[in-house]
Amino acid sequence: MVCGRRASINRPPTPSAEEDREKEPSLGEIINIKLVESGEKEKLMELLRERLVECGWRDEMKALCRAYARKKGRNNVTVDDLIHVITPKGRASVPDSVKAELLQRIRSFLMSTSLR
Repeated sequence: MVCGRRASINRPPTPSAEEDREKEPSLGEIINIKLVESGEKEKLMELLRERLVECGWRDEMKALCRAYARKKGRNNVTVDDLIHVITPKGRASVPDSVKAELLQRIRSFLMSTSLR
């Protein structure tokens, strides 16, 4: 006969306090939820699209994708390949003025909203 409690097959283990804390959303997640709920995230995304087109960033990324596809052969390139190669270049080449404008809009949003 086995002494002590046996784990039930049908019952999951009781979560520890640490696991409970992990389920609470982080500040970044809370901010994202507020941005989505208010519709501000979509407005920021549209602003970003507009600014990237205006400054030629989108055309530059399109040209990089085409050049990569020509180099590797059109039939030898997947979307995942393009994402892996182009994403770091794309992120690094977003103009500072665009980043600053978006950051200011986010700050203004956070000042005007309660995170609770």
